[in-house]
Amino acid sequence: MGETDGEVLAALDLRRDADLEIAYQRHAGELHRFATRHLRDAAAAADVVQEVFVRAWRHAARYDGAVASLRVWLFTIARNLVVDQVRRDRARPGRPTDPGVLGEVAERASRGSARSFSDDLVTAWFVEEALGRISVEQRVAIVETALRGRPYAEVAVELDVPVGTLRSRVFHGLRNLRAIMDDTGVPL
Repeated sequence: MGETDGEVLAALDLRRDADLEIAYQRHAGELHRFATRHLRDAAAAADVVQEVFVRAWRHAARYDGAVASLRVWLFTIARNLVVDQVRRDRARPGRPTDPGVLGEVAERASRGSARSFSDDLVTAWFVEEALGRISVEQRVAIVETALRGRPYAEVAVELDVPVGTLRSRVFHGLRNLRAIMDDTGVPL
């Protein structure tokens, strides 16, 4: 019986070039998509991915596969780098930042929300991932009405469905989204 992918990744020693290359091949693409989604800048995301693996190599002795998977550890590093980048961008006057989910998260953080900025960032990432697991119809209905705040009647006309159908899609989509988030242990 062969080793599972998780067992192979847990056995990697990131101080060795060959093992670091394996980790890079397995996770760089996903890390880049994560960083691009939150930074809205592919070049900045590439810098984040490069720095993730530099830090993983430098601090390989700190990685404990019994505590978290390699993927979780790398995403934790990436999350911290993304948060730092967003804070740096906000500290530089005249530099545009995307007002999307990160802007809302940063705004809540500046108002002294009980949750930390990085907690909200991770939650936003999990919500985005969970949205990808529900049907397209439900996802579009939730994004347009609940997240973008558009009126049901306007969205229903655009989608060419009755308002009741749109409301049903939002209701069932939110129920499915909550179930997915509950399964991952992230409060919605």
